[in-house]
Amino acid sequence: MGGMIFKSSAPRTCGDIMADDTIFVLTGDVRRIPFAMRTLKQYPDTDVYIIGVGANTATFDSTRPVMIESESKSTYQNAIAIKNIVNKTGLDRIVIITTEDHMNRAEYLIRHELPETEIVTCPATLYGMPAARRLERWTTEYIKYIVTMLGIKEG
Repeated sequence: MGGMIFKSSAPRTCGDIMADDTIFVLTGDVRRIPFAMRTLKQYPDTDVYIIGVGANTATFDSTRPVMIESESKSTYQNAIAIKNIVNKTGLDRIVIITTEDHMNRAEYLIRHELPETEIVTCPATLYGMPAARRLERWTTEYIKYIVTMLGIKEG
């Protein structure tokens, strides 16, 4: 029952992205960066950060500068990296792009680190993935979410 609520509470579509927003793309799944690059074509003036391990080796086509943070190795470390950037730049609103199964936990961790920052979510879908694999991913993320809510942020 909890897993169904978890899945149904995950955002399905992008929130309203504004022309001057700053977008943070969390690495970890091959869908995230290509989805972000397609989405960003609609918003040519936004600043873009790619956050997490693998960001340096990510392949993407962008005609604008993309800032890369490649030190963080977990979703919690992604949240800390985003917090550092937000605090340094004085942002009060950010957009998070990650996969739909990962969004609840990523948003929870980022909100915990940045309670005063408005967070807009923009999930990349898992369409095209076999149903059994999607179920496995949603189940894994649900368990990680519960563990995170119990106070274990890494592991």
